[in-house]
Amino acid sequence: MAITEYFVRFLQRRDTLPERDLARLRSLRTEHVSFAPGEVIVPADRLAHRSCMMLRGMSARSHRLVGRPDERVITALHVPGDFVDLHGFVLAGLEHAVVAVGPAEVEFIDHEELTEITENFPHLTRLLWMATLIDAAVHRQWLVAAASLRSSAHLAHLLCELYSRLNAVGAAADHRFSLPLLQRELADILGYSPIHVNRAVRDLRDRGLIRWSGADIRILDWKGLAMLARFDPTYLDMERQSR
Repeated sequence: MAITEYFVRFLQRRDTLPERDLARLRSLRTEHVSFAPGEVIVPADRLAHRSCMMLRGMSARSHRLVGRPDERVITALHVPGDFVDLHGFVLAGLEHAVVAVGPAEVEFIDHEELTEITENFPHLTRLLWMATLIDAAVHRQWLVAAASLRSSAHLAHLLCELYSRLNAVGAAADHRFSLPLLQRELADILGYSPIHVNRAVRDLRDRGLIRWSGADIRILDWKGLAMLARFDPTYLDMERQSR
């Protein structure tokens, strides 16, 4: 599947795409690139001339701490259909890197293409703006979850969110999805030690909420998992309306 089809689904979940906009999206010139686990997809601190979308796998927004270059903080996970660094189109540089989580494939889109869209496709431009705002809303929700949830509930919230995002673009179904994260990477995301993450995973299993084997996750009790996480998908803005 072409990356534009995942992104089309992302947009169509939220608005109606006129044929003209749809045709422009599908005519985007892209460069398909594959990355190995841990490889940098988008480096930090550079003037970008292109942005990328996730095609397969996942990537993480990774920040290095000043004075502690061996430590990092993950502030976002990107799934198929995400326009990973669209904000780099208008910023002079990025303060974070984007790193492959497991094997990943992306499509790079030159900023010349995006400039042409903003000049000639106003509705599509608003939808691109919407995509960056949803990305920001997810980031805010991560802050809320980190401040208000602990351990098992925090992990449950992350699982509910990732499944909802993947399901919305057709990259997951039947409450099953793949999460190619090591426990130390989950620890970086949730702000816990790997030992605490292990305990949280075990707790969700013991409650009968999930089955987790390797990278494969099956949600056995969606209602129970969402209740534990206090998960409300409103921030993902998945209601279709005119924009």
